[in-house]
Amino acid sequence: MTLSGSALADRIHGGWLGRIAGNMLGKPVENGDHWTRDRIDRYLRRADALPLTDYLPALEPLPDPVEFELRPEWQRCVRGRIQGSCRDDDVDYSVLGLHLLETHGPGFSTEQVGEMWLLRLPYLQTFTAERAAYRNLTAGVKPPLSATLDNPYQEWIGALIRADIHGWVNPGEPHRAAAMARRDAVLSHTGNGVYGAMWAAALVAAAFTADGPRAAVASALDRIPPRCRLARTVRRAMSLYDAGVAWADALAQLEKETAGLHWIHVVPNAAVLTAGLLYGAGDFTATIALTVRGGLDTDSNGATAGSVAGVLCGAAAIPPQWTEPLEDRVRSAVFGFDGARISDLAARTHRLAVSSAER
Repeated sequence: MTLSGSALADRIHGGWLGRIAGNMLGKPVENGDHWTRDRIDRYLRRADALPLTDYLPALEPLPDPVEFELRPEWQRCVRGRIQGSCRDDDVDYSVLGLHLLETHGPGFSTEQVGEMWLLRLPYLQTFTAERAAYRNLTAGVKPPLSATLDNPYQEWIGALIRADIHGWVNPGEPHRAAAMARRDAVLSHTGNGVYGAMWAAALVAAAFTADGPRAAVASALDRIPPRCRLARTVRRAMSLYDAGVAWADALAQLEKETAGLHWIHVVPNAAVLTAGLLYGAGDFTATIALTVRGGLDTDSNGATAGSVAGVLCGAAAIPPQWTEPLEDRVRSAVFGFDGARISDLAARTHRLAVSSAER
């Protein structure tokens, strides 16, 4: 790790701010079956918001309430109406992960992850694989069976969205970040679902010291099995980028190659995320805008892309239209954390990162 002091603190703060801002950008159009890439761009053209350089604008009244139906939370996460972040599971798990590491340290067990969920996270604020695992835990089912019993979502994106905290506390140490993310992920996921979490944690950790997003993506690939479908899809996205294929054409090709997978499955979302990072080329606004415009699980992908881009540039370099509306405040369903200051969460994460580096 070559970063230290205020530089490291600024980059961790950038990760937190970027994750929350990217999540908020994607939240109104989070429905991959309905909000395709084409529909998102048609909405943005109607709003005269291409290129996208700020939060999603509201079209009022909607020209077609069926075609352009936004998620119910849209009024709290569109341009001009944001007063602090909305509550969302993509941010809840970062908060919960911070509390886990403060309570049990980097040597936490998978069982302790489950105990923390039961103590701090409301059941109805969990979804897909996490809800299945939560239900299993309450019935006394222990990991790793908690991930497989009556759980058809084992390779969906849930474990990936929990991974950023493990990258933030291990700056420049993607192997350690991936190992911690794996212990977290196996509570609820298997196969590519676990590899997605390991890759995302390693990606965030690598972003602290990598020479740009492509180097971070490549470094993160070293932490997962090279022949798994997730790794093959990420490498394919990189090859299209390296060959000079345009962003939209690259996504169209990746969509064909991942056809048949659910829009919340980790593999097609990793393709969208990788493309957003590569074509965004380290620019914070371009990265989260392209990632969200890529469709599928828009708020989750926007959050992870924002985290990586925020780490790459640091909090001070994130354009103010993304950070000022957040008012340094986060809503959270995690007991004891609703209304927490983002800057405080970042400072606590920085302390863990410094402590980890000293071990």
